[in-house]
Amino acid sequence: MPTIALVDDDRNILTSVSIALEAEGYRIMTYTDGASALDGFKTSPPDLAILDIKMPRMDGMETLRRLRQKSNVPVIFLTSKDEEIDEMFGLKNGADDFIRKPFSQRLLVERAKAVLRRAMPKDGLIGTSRRATSQRATSVS
Repeated sequence: MPTIALVDDDRNILTSVSIALEAEGYRIMTYTDGASALDGFKTSPPDLAILDIKMPRMDGMETLRRLRQKSNVPVIFLTSKDEEIDEMFGLKNGADDFIRKPFSQRLLVERAKAVLRRAMPKDGLIGTSRRATSQRATSVS
């Protein structure tokens, strides 16, 4: 089953979302800030990252910016920021979805499933799928 990284400074959200996603069979890694998440991704890259925006040490926008320098892992923002400009900025800079707090856990689970379905290549492997797919396309051309 795919691995999902949850990155949020609210431990209650980490716990409740972890429980909901684990009940669907996902492996969960939790981090309380973007810097520790990026460190963890070096040794255990996730198949999906769910990021809060407002966090200590490194916020979600900076985490996404740095992540995109090395990876195309799908990202869902889960945040209390409710300005349209924040959503536009996140999507424009590589996020795949944007969910505002408070949120429905059932809807979050379904959106995670949908993003993972789109990221999964036909061979069933996730993770570096976008890069591998683009490399195959480049080598065929």
